[in-house]
Amino acid sequence: MFISVPATSANLGPGFDTLGLAVDLRNEIIIKPSKFLSISTHGEGADNPKIKKNSLFLSVFNENFKRLAGREESFRFEFHNRIPISRGLGSSSAVIVAALAGAYTAANVKYNKREILNQALRYEHHPDNITPAVMGGFNVACIEGDRVYSKKRRMPDYLRAVVVVPNRTISTAKSRTVLPKMYRKEETVYSLSRSSYMTALFMTESWDLLRIASKDKLHQARRMKMIPELFEVQKVALKNGALMSTLSGSGSTFFNLAYDKDADKMAQALQSRFPQFRVFTLTLDNLGVTTRS
Repeated sequence: MFISVPATSANLGPGFDTLGLAVDLRNEIIIKPSKFLSISTHGEGADNPKIKKNSLFLSVFNENFKRLAGREESFRFEFHNRIPISRGLGSSSAVIVAALAGAYTAANVKYNKREILNQALRYEHHPDNITPAVMGGFNVACIEGDRVYSKKRRMPDYLRAVVVVPNRTISTAKSRTVLPKMYRKEETVYSLSRSSYMTALFMTESWDLLRIASKDKLHQARRMKMIPELFEVQKVALKNGALMSTLSGSGSTFFNLAYDKDADKMAQALQSRFPQFRVFTLTLDNLGVTTRS
């Protein structure tokens, strides 16, 4: 069995906990029947003892395999991790989605992606990462009761994501502590208007207006202060052709959207200015999670 799930960039500026898209940087998991539990980890996190145990994946996989198959079994898991961990590219959501898809596949139970998405909500209570991880593309999502309601827009192949991955993490839990408990009405309306406008721009492929729509007053600048270099990352990206430049999730990664003709120049400028950071130029993903028996 083969499971593949993409990295995701959430929030996209003003779309706090509601907007996200998938990029073609994938974690892959090979699952085989075994007489005893066996785990091997390659790539991101391979040298981290906590990551090597893959406890989140195993917990979600085992719980759902038992629910679906009505029994417990042992498997060999081979993890090939490409998504940077704790950098705002949806690594935790990718683990949850992969574990669920793996459990359905291992139990030989057919599923649709909406079912996987709603199951994922039990483990990740914000839909902005899990939705594009499952569905691929650009997604706007909300929660009603215990269900995710979302709409997807496929992303065109003439766009690229240029992501800047700092050498320091920002944990989601810690980053939320810098956010105020209350917001002024003007801040809320400002970000709400731009989140709505951004959704319309993505749905109509009006890319050249994204600089206006991607501005935010709820969370982004407050979180960026935890790694002040991110303000300069944003300036360099916008100067070199970024259609939008936003904190990816809670950070520390910065997400930049560009036309393919501008992506390499932008990546070079960013890597030159920030040699201590990693810079990836990626296509956008429209598939979401995929499985193969």
